[in-house]
Amino acid sequence: MPRSRARAFLFAAPAVLILAAAAACGSSGSPTATTTTTTSGSSSSAVGSSSASSAALEVTTNSNLGQIVTTGSGVTVYRYDADTNNPSKSNCNAGCVSAWPPVLVTGSGTPTVTGVSSSLVGEVTRSDGTKQLTLAGWPLYTYTGDSGAGSATGQGIGGTWWAVTPTGAKASTTTMSSSSATPTGGGGGNY
Repeated sequence: MPRSRARAFLFAAPAVLILAAAAACGSSGSPTATTTTTTSGSSSSAVGSSSASSAALEVTTNSNLGQIVTTGSGVTVYRYDADTNNPSKSNCNAGCVSAWPPVLVTGSGTPTVTGVSSSLVGEVTRSDGTKQLTLAGWPLYTYTGDSGAGSATGQGIGGTWWAVTPTGAKASTTTMSSSSATPTGGGGGNY
Protein backbone atom coordinates (compact mmCIF):
# COMPACT_ATOMS: atom_id res chain seq x y z
CA MET A 1 0.00 0.00 0.00
CA PRO A 2 1.45 3.39 -0.92
CA ARG A 3 2.64 5.46 2.03
CA SER A 4 0.19 8.27 1.24
CA ARG A 5 -2.70 5.82 1.34
CA ALA A 6 -1.41 4.40 4.63
CA ARG A 7 -1.29 7.96 6.02
CA ALA A 8 -4.83 8.52 4.80
CA PHE A 9 -5.92 5.41 6.73
CA LEU A 10 -4.01 6.66 9.72
CA PHE A 11 -5.89 9.93 9.76
CA ALA A 12 -9.14 8.27 8.74
CA ALA A 13 -8.94 5.70 11.54
CA PRO A 14 -12.11 5.79 13.61
CA ALA A 15 -12.37 7.72 16.81
CA VAL A 16 -13.97 6.00 19.70
CA LEU A 17 -17.13 7.72 20.81
CA ILE A 18 -19.53 6.77 23.50
CA LEU A 19 -22.24 4.77 21.77
CA ALA A 20 -24.91 6.44 23.81
CA ALA A 21 -23.58 9.87 22.86
CA ALA A 22 -23.44 8.87 19.21
CA ALA A 23 -27.04 7.72 19.35
CA ALA A 24 -28.09 10.88 21.19
CA CYS A 25 -26.44 13.02 18.54
CA GLY A 26 -28.11 11.01 15.80
CA SER A 27 -24.79 10.48 14.10
CA SER A 28 -25.06 6.98 12.66
CA GLY A 29 -21.71 7.38 10.91
CA SER A 30 -19.82 8.06 14.13
CA PRO A 31 -16.57 6.12 14.35
CA THR A 32 -16.08 3.62 17.13
CA ALA A 33 -13.59 1.03 18.27
CA THR A 34 -14.87 -1.89 20.27
CA THR A 35 -13.47 -4.78 22.18
CA THR A 36 -15.93 -7.03 23.91
CA THR A 37 -14.41 -8.88 26.80
CA THR A 38 -16.21 -11.64 28.64
CA THR A 39 -15.04 -12.48 32.14
CA SER A 40 -16.92 -14.61 34.66
CA GLY A 41 -20.02 -14.58 32.50
CA SER A 42 -20.30 -10.79 32.39
CA SER A 43 -19.86 -8.79 29.25
CA SER A 44 -18.27 -5.39 29.14
CA SER A 45 -16.97 -3.23 26.36
CA ALA A 46 -13.46 -1.91 26.80
CA VAL A 47 -13.80 0.75 24.14
CA GLY A 48 -16.80 2.29 22.46
CA SER A 49 -19.39 1.54 25.11
CA SER A 50 -21.38 3.81 27.32
CA SER A 51 -18.27 4.43 29.39
CA ALA A 52 -17.48 7.90 30.67
CA SER A 53 -14.54 8.39 28.32
CA SER A 54 -14.64 8.92 24.58
CA ALA A 55 -10.92 8.50 23.87
CA ALA A 56 -9.81 5.54 21.78
CA LEU A 57 -6.45 5.42 23.50
CA GLU A 58 -5.16 7.09 26.64
CA VAL A 59 -1.90 7.03 28.56
CA THR A 60 -1.87 6.15 32.22
CA THR A 61 0.88 5.50 34.73
CA ASN A 62 0.99 1.99 36.16
CA SER A 63 2.97 1.59 39.39
CA ASN A 64 4.75 -1.51 38.02
CA LEU A 65 5.07 -0.69 34.33
CA GLY A 66 5.34 3.08 34.08
CA GLN A 67 3.44 4.81 31.29
CA ILE A 68 1.16 2.43 29.39
CA VAL A 69 -1.68 2.77 26.91
CA THR A 70 -5.25 1.96 27.88
CA THR A 71 -8.61 2.09 26.18
CA GLY A 72 -10.88 5.04 26.87
CA SER A 73 -12.33 2.91 29.67
CA GLY A 74 -8.92 2.48 31.32
CA VAL A 75 -8.45 -1.15 30.25
CA THR A 76 -4.81 -2.04 29.54
CA VAL A 77 -3.88 -2.50 25.88
CA TYR A 78 -1.38 -5.18 24.83
CA ARG A 79 0.73 -6.19 21.84
CA TYR A 80 1.69 -9.72 20.79
CA ASP A 81 5.21 -10.76 19.75
CA ALA A 82 3.85 -13.14 17.07
CA ASP A 83 2.30 -10.15 15.26
CA THR A 84 4.26 -7.89 12.93
CA ASN A 85 4.26 -4.12 12.74
CA ASN A 86 5.82 -3.57 9.30
CA PRO A 87 3.63 -4.55 7.63
CA SER A 88 0.97 -4.68 10.33
CA LYS A 89 -0.39 -8.21 10.72
CA SER A 90 -2.44 -9.81 13.48
CA ASN A 91 -1.63 -13.45 14.20
CA CYS A 92 -3.98 -13.89 17.17
CA ASN A 93 -6.94 -15.78 15.69
CA ALA A 94 -9.34 -18.60 16.60
CA GLY A 95 -8.85 -19.64 20.26
CA CYS A 96 -6.40 -16.83 20.89
CA VAL A 97 -9.05 -14.10 20.62
CA SER A 98 -11.12 -15.65 23.40
CA ALA A 99 -8.42 -14.60 25.89
CA TRP A 100 -6.97 -11.68 23.90
CA PRO A 101 -9.81 -9.81 22.15
CA PRO A 102 -8.59 -7.44 19.43
CA VAL A 103 -9.43 -3.76 19.73
CA LEU A 104 -11.73 -3.59 16.70
CA VAL A 105 -12.45 -0.49 14.67
CA THR A 106 -15.77 0.40 13.04
CA GLY A 107 -16.93 3.53 11.26
CA SER A 108 -14.64 6.26 10.01
CA GLY A 109 -13.18 9.51 11.23
CA THR A 110 -10.24 10.79 13.22
CA PRO A 111 -9.33 8.83 16.34
CA THR A 112 -9.43 10.52 19.70
CA VAL A 113 -6.18 9.87 21.54
CA THR A 114 -4.81 11.33 24.75
CA GLY A 115 -1.06 11.16 25.34
CA VAL A 116 -0.50 9.08 22.19
CA SER A 117 0.69 10.60 18.92
CA SER A 118 -2.15 10.31 16.40
CA SER A 119 0.50 9.72 13.72
CA LEU A 120 1.22 6.34 15.37
CA VAL A 121 -2.42 5.20 15.40
CA GLY A 122 -3.75 3.17 12.49
CA GLU A 123 -5.62 0.03 11.61
CA VAL A 124 -5.03 -3.37 10.05
CA THR A 125 -7.47 -5.71 8.36
CA ARG A 126 -7.64 -9.04 10.20
CA SER A 127 -7.98 -12.43 8.48
CA ASP A 128 -11.73 -12.37 9.25
CA GLY A 129 -12.11 -9.01 7.48
CA THR A 130 -12.59 -6.91 10.64
CA LYS A 131 -10.41 -3.84 11.26
CA GLN A 132 -8.12 -3.75 14.28
CA LEU A 133 -6.62 -0.66 15.89
CA THR A 134 -2.80 -0.45 15.73
CA LEU A 135 -0.16 1.60 17.53
CA ALA A 136 3.16 2.06 15.70
CA GLY A 137 1.93 -0.71 13.42
CA TRP A 138 1.36 -3.21 16.26
CA PRO A 139 -2.18 -4.66 16.43
CA LEU A 140 -3.78 -3.96 19.83
CA TYR A 141 -5.60 -6.29 22.21
CA THR A 142 -7.08 -6.38 25.68
CA TYR A 143 -6.85 -9.37 28.06
CA THR A 144 -9.87 -11.12 29.55
CA GLY A 145 -7.86 -11.96 32.67
CA ASP A 146 -7.61 -8.28 33.60
CA SER A 147 -10.11 -7.36 36.27
CA GLY A 148 -10.89 -3.94 34.77
CA ALA A 149 -9.39 -0.48 34.62
CA GLY A 150 -5.84 -0.38 35.97
CA SER A 151 -5.28 -4.14 35.86
CA ALA A 152 -2.31 -5.39 33.79
CA THR A 153 -2.18 -9.10 34.58
CA GLY A 154 -1.50 -9.97 30.93
CA GLN A 155 1.99 -8.43 31.12
CA GLY A 156 4.62 -10.98 30.07
CA ILE A 157 2.27 -13.96 29.66
CA GLY A 158 4.04 -16.66 27.68
CA GLY A 159 6.91 -14.25 27.15
CA THR A 160 4.93 -12.88 24.18
CA TRP A 161 2.24 -10.49 25.50
CA TRP A 162 3.18 -6.99 26.63
CA ALA A 163 1.41 -3.86 27.78
CA VAL A 164 2.05 -1.10 25.25
CA THR A 165 3.87 2.19 25.85
CA PRO A 166 2.73 5.43 24.17
CA THR A 167 5.29 4.80 21.38
CA GLY A 168 4.08 1.25 20.72
CA ALA A 169 7.05 -0.36 22.49
CA LYS A 170 6.76 -3.15 25.05
CA ALA A 171 6.29 -1.90 28.59
CA SER A 172 9.08 -3.03 30.87
CA THR A 173 8.41 -4.28 34.33
CA THR A 174 10.44 -3.56 37.41
CA THR A 175 8.43 -5.23 40.15
CA MET A 176 6.19 -7.65 38.26
CA SER A 177 7.70 -10.98 37.29
CA SER A 178 6.59 -12.24 33.89
CA SER A 179 7.27 -15.78 35.09
CA SER A 180 4.62 -15.35 37.77
CA ALA A 181 1.98 -14.28 35.25
CA THR A 182 -0.22 -17.17 34.19
CA PRO A 183 -3.11 -17.15 31.78
CA THR A 184 -6.56 -17.39 33.25
CA GLY A 185 -9.86 -18.25 31.64
CA GLY A 186 -10.89 -17.74 28.07
CA GLY A 187 -8.92 -20.76 26.79
CA GLY A 188 -6.42 -18.48 25.11
CA GLY A 189 -3.36 -19.99 26.74
CA ASN A 190 -0.09 -18.39 25.80
CA TYR A 191 -1.22 -17.20 22.42
